[in-house]
Amino acid sequence: MSKKSNRFSPEVRERAVRMAHDHRDEYASLWATIESIALKIGCVPQTLHE
Repeated sequence: MSKKSNRFSPEVRERAVRMAHDHRDEYASLWATIESIALKIGCVPQTLHE
């Protein structure tokens, strides 16, 4: 069993989720929103999607 890294603080995680929620209507899909936000906070989209 692998241990997940907690590279991002709870505050950064909360902000990223809030940004994705707040800007969802500006993108064609949820995945496009996630990709955009992930680039801004410096993670891969899969990380933010989880």
